[in-house]
Amino acid sequence: MTRARKSVGRITVVGAGPGDPGLLTRRAAEAVAAADHVVYDRSVPEVLLSAVLPEGAERSPAEGAPGDIAKVLLSAARSGLSAVRLVAGDPYGHDSVVKEIQAVSRSAVPFEVVPGISHASAVASYAGMPPGPVRTEVDADDVVNLDFDAVAAALGGAGDQSSLALTVDAGSLAQVRDGLLAAGVDGGVPVAVTGDGTGETQYTTSSTVDSFVEAALGFGGPVVLTLGGGVPQRDKLGWWENRPLYGWKVLVPRTKEQAGAMSARLRVYGAIPSEVPTIAVEPPRTPAQMERAIKGLVDGRYAWIVFTSTNAVRAVWEKFAEHGLDARHFGGVKIACIGDATAEAVRGFGIQPELVPGGEQSSDGLLAEFPPFDDVLDPVGRVLLPRADIATETLAAGLVDRGWEVDDVTAYRTVRAAPPPADIRDAIKSGGFDAVLFTSSSTVRNLVGIAGKPHARTVVACIGPKTAETAVEFGLRVDVQPEHASITDEVEALAEYAVELKEKLAQMPPKQRRGSKVQGPSALRFR
Repeated sequence: MTRARKSVGRITVVGAGPGDPGLLTRRAAEAVAAADHVVYDRSVPEVLLSAVLPEGAERSPAEGAPGDIAKVLLSAARSGLSAVRLVAGDPYGHDSVVKEIQAVSRSAVPFEVVPGISHASAVASYAGMPPGPVRTEVDADDVVNLDFDAVAAALGGAGDQSSLALTVDAGSLAQVRDGLLAAGVDGGVPVAVTGDGTGETQYTTSSTVDSFVEAALGFGGPVVLTLGGGVPQRDKLGWWENRPLYGWKVLVPRTKEQAGAMSARLRVYGAIPSEVPTIAVEPPRTPAQMERAIKGLVDGRYAWIVFTSTNAVRAVWEKFAEHGLDARHFGGVKIACIGDATAEAVRGFGIQPELVPGGEQSSDGLLAEFPPFDDVLDPVGRVLLPRADIATETLAAGLVDRGWEVDDVTAYRTVRAAPPPADIRDAIKSGGFDAVLFTSSSTVRNLVGIAGKPHARTVVACIGPKTAETAVEFGLRVDVQPEHASITDEVEALAEYAVELKEKLAQMPPKQRRGSKVQGPSALRFR
């Protein structure tokens, strides 16, 4: 009888790139997603680890000599696990990681190496410093062994157009400066130092070889030095740090399920969103109304169904699923949506709404375009309006005025969420947030109820007129309101406001800037 062989796992050495989760290659993401045990560099940001590590996978920091780290990987693989070594930047950009790979290669365990975007190159690009005809990248994990003569030769390889990107620890900057000067590098060569590269708080300061250490006081951890011809272009090409909301801390008071889309949009503009659930969505206390409404949809009782929120869409589809129904059972029923976000939720189930207001996306905007009942053209004169238990009567009353019978059904309940942690409450009341984005009247009421009123210097954005009215009722100053009531338009309106703010501040004399009451973090950048 043949004895079954113990299965052996696999080792994958993965380049994590510079830190932004969006710069992880597809192959790298697939390898990490399939991992059982991940050994990661401590310099890999927590935001990246949280974004890519699979639930249930073991994780441990890379500690010790290359041979020690290789033993951890080999032990996991020989136990039948898929082991991943997650490396900042590109694996072959680190001498120590190369030694780990060499140690693994001497065993019989299968392995592969997934390249990553170079840390130094990516950070220099995010900071707006393009490569010249000669671009050299140096990984300086060990500055003591760095060949400064070779660095100086590379930097001077194409005269003023040469460019060099160097990753070092901030604590080694003085040593790097001394090494460059000793190797004959001109003290006037431009230098930029970038910290938290590709992160939410990336910051770049420009100087020269003989003064960059003083200019970079306060930096910590790994930083990227960019030297040479690309540095002067940073003022025009530095896109990452020049996004409209860069560095703004923005409060997102929504349900847990809905906050993600707004936060993702805010990050595109450079903001740092903080999600604080203010409402939770729960089923109605008595489901009989919704049961009758679903039966009426199938039986042809309604000419229209009007959706006023994505929560209402979700509630109806969940009931459909309970009864084994699908989009085909909407045959003959027209669908109206109060706005683009709600319409997109309907399209997600394979149905195209007949009516979405082209102007104001609110109850009034929908009523302005909703057709009146015609007893000749409309064989069925009833409308289903599934919505929250706390919704206003404006829409239902307006539909009745247009001759329709309305079944106003509670599809879900909105309840106040638990108060946020004490540090969040303190930040809300003390001005720790640069802006807050309200998406409904209930988010205004509930945020004030569980955490208090935002500070007067916090920029307040409201998605539509009803939300703005509620904010004013609670004593808040509304700074931003988009023309169309949608998440995308609200975030874009805030970004436009930030640009206007920055332009106003730029036109002020320095003394006025310091005393200005203009709100937002842009004011701080001009001080």
